[in-house]
Amino acid sequence: MKMSKKNVRIYICSFLLLFITFTFYSAYSIWSFSKENQLVTTDAAIVLGAAVWNNEPSPVFKERINHSIWLYENEYVEKLIFTGGSEDSSDPAESEVARDYAIKNNFKKEDILIENESRVTEENLKYAYKIASEKNLKTFTIVSDPLHMKRAIFLAKENGMEEVYSSPTPSSVYKSYKSKFPFFLRELCLYVAYIISSPFR
Repeated sequence: MKMSKKNVRIYICSFLLLFITFTFYSAYSIWSFSKENQLVTTDAAIVLGAAVWNNEPSPVFKERINHSIWLYENEYVEKLIFTGGSEDSSDPAESEVARDYAIKNNFKKEDILIENESRVTEENLKYAYKIASEKNLKTFTIVSDPLHMKRAIFLAKENGMEEVYSSPTPSSVYKSYKSKFPFFLRELCLYVAYIISSPFR
């Protein structure tokens, strides 16, 4: 039976209302979850990659590395897994730069693992988990910027990590609302897109 124009409009309006409600809920969820620091003892901290400037960690990346070292020094994690590749094969991978930075700061080389293939968050977690599984590491703390954490934890679980916790950097380069808003908007769009597309993956 053919639907009337009125019924079509009702269905469209209902869908739009549902989508808007879900988007607002997701925005609230990302913002509120950014403040959660789950300090639980785990096998390893997975440090999500970020930009490298002149073979040194960018300020954003440095915050993440420093926080992972703090977790290790305070016995919340036993290993660090640095993630991130490079756009140009002639440049060092993000994970390699992170490893070198940690070693320069007197971190034990034997407690560092790296993956150097990934370019995006989902790959960071996928390849890190592969390396972790080879080393029989089963519980994880994810380290990144606060507004990144909701999506990161979702993707970690999507990639098979059953026991995973959030530990955002205590400080962030994204301090003002002017710098936070574009980052927040990007995370919201990506998070909503991943949730909607998840059943079809």
